[in-house]
Amino acid sequence: MSHQPVLLKESIDFLVTEKNGIYFDGTAGFGGHSEAILNTLNEKGKLIATDKDQSAFEYCKEKFSGDNRFSIFHTGFTNIDSISKFEFIEQFDGILADLGVSSFQLDTIEAGFTFREDAALDLRMNKAEGISASDLLNKFSQEEIAKILFEYGEEKNSRLIAKKIIEFRLTEKISRTSQLKKIIELVTPQRFLNKTLSRVFQALRIYVNNELEELKVFIDKSVSLLKPGGRIVILSYHSLEDRIVKEKIKYESLSCICPPGTPICICGKIKRLKLVTHKPVVPSDLEIGKNRRARSAKMRVAERV
Repeated sequence: MSHQPVLLKESIDFLVTEKNGIYFDGTAGFGGHSEAILNTLNEKGKLIATDKDQSAFEYCKEKFSGDNRFSIFHTGFTNIDSISKFEFIEQFDGILADLGVSSFQLDTIEAGFTFREDAALDLRMNKAEGISASDLLNKFSQEEIAKILFEYGEEKNSRLIAKKIIEFRLTEKISRTSQLKKIIELVTPQRFLNKTLSRVFQALRIYVNNELEELKVFIDKSVSLLKPGGRIVILSYHSLEDRIVKEKIKYESLSCICPPGTPICICGKIKRLKLVTHKPVVPSDLEIGKNRRARSAKMRVAERV
């Protein structure tokens, strides 16, 4: 399976502090980070993983079938608390999430995550959950579509694109990636086309998978489940994700949130994290040269106090 894990060495170096510890990989994908974690742990170590994508789940289940240190669940990482109870795990030594869409998903036409090939317009990680991007574009109002494109894709022409989507669906149902691409081509200069397509597809993917809200829930639950000295490592690939990770870690690293000038602390805020990386770790030029999809990655690391 073709997939190059981003910042692989750096993420494992930060994550694994106890070789006989218990770790959680919330985005197993096709096992790149999971394999590196298992290779670093000793025989007493344990790795619990999750992935929404059926193909990724089946692949990792088979790939690591002979390793009794590994367990994987076909679900999202927000269920980390339920899984920890099921596995009788009170706390983890480290928690990892790589928020990127895998190279396999981007390169496999049937997965429907790329605008470069014609495919069913779905964009869900788990095809059994929620609504597809096609349903969204055919059922939502012009105002709702414009808001999604602007908020989750930071697309400046969101209103014009939404208007064209409404006009297009009056004559035919929007069910293919090629149809959405055709709509965007009508209102976008050629030199801006790829970036606009990327923003629109990103916005729809984030919305149908509820990615940003799930990220917030995951971080909150993860901090509660980390051992003192345990680390959370998160790789993000666009500003919306990175902003959430940065703000959540910053909030958890504060010991007081009282307004400035308050003579005595009355907020009761407890510091739960300390920063390990004060600035995000980014891929080297060498890594970007080998894997162009790594160029937007940012990794942030914090430790439970």
